[in-house]
Amino acid sequence: MSTAPALVTPTPWETLRRFTDARIALGRAGHSLPTAAHLEFQLAHAQARDAVHLPFDAVGVAAGLARIGLPALQLQSAAEDRTTYLQRPDLGRRLSASSLQALAGLDLQAGRRAAYDLSVVVADGLSALAVHQNAVPLLSALRARLESDPGAPWSLAPVALVAQGRVAVGDEVGQALGARAVLVLIGERPGLSSPDSMGLYLSWSPRVGLTDAQRNCISNVRPAGLSAEAAAEKLHHLLCRARAIGFTGVGLKDESALEAAHQKENAAPRLGTKIWRQA
Repeated sequence: MSTAPALVTPTPWETLRRFTDARIALGRAGHSLPTAAHLEFQLAHAQARDAVHLPFDAVGVAAGLARIGLPALQLQSAAEDRTTYLQRPDLGRRLSASSLQALAGLDLQAGRRAAYDLSVVVADGLSALAVHQNAVPLLSALRARLESDPGAPWSLAPVALVAQGRVAVGDEVGQALGARAVLVLIGERPGLSSPDSMGLYLSWSPRVGLTDAQRNCISNVRPAGLSAEAAAEKLHHLLCRARAIGFTGVGLKDESALEAAHQKENAAPRLGTKIWRQA
């Protein structure tokens, strides 16, 4: 009795799929993708599009921040709606006039310009889903490290929630608040396997006009990528180094893994050395 040929021809490196979410070793059906792989691709594409257009739930994020003891204020970029934001990246990099007035009013309420060490900005970017899911866990983990920092304590500005914001909008927020550093949490451009990826951008001495070369970036913060705890550890290392040397960007390297390895090596018990002699 003859057996019917398999509908899907597998690839010889299919076992590698367990190491990555990338679309590799999908096999083929005739000259085309298998139906299941084609449908999975269409679903991923739809999820990426939905992430780009999902409205920013600033109220929900503010409520999550309140639960961990962080006050927040809601701001808006100069891009008044999503269509404008996508067509005019420059407007997403600046605050609206009303948001600038709100920041100025914050100083007036304090009675003086507060000397903040760190201003945190949460912006929807190209995936509000990413900050909805990851911003509060990341800031909770980071705050725990800042509070236990053996160096000088960190004074935090109220968290700025910026709708229709891009990375550079953080520089204007930090400058307006007179902060020594600004940290921007923003939804990254969705990939076809990562619609929920959040990026972290750190700038020392924030001011309008900084370039990407003057920032440090930690990307792919999400449960299936870099965890909130691991990202907070890297971020805390960069913050401490930036405060020590007074700048961020290309001159500031993430050496947290090397330092951890060095500390582990120093903590390991020293074993005696045997010298073997040839008879």
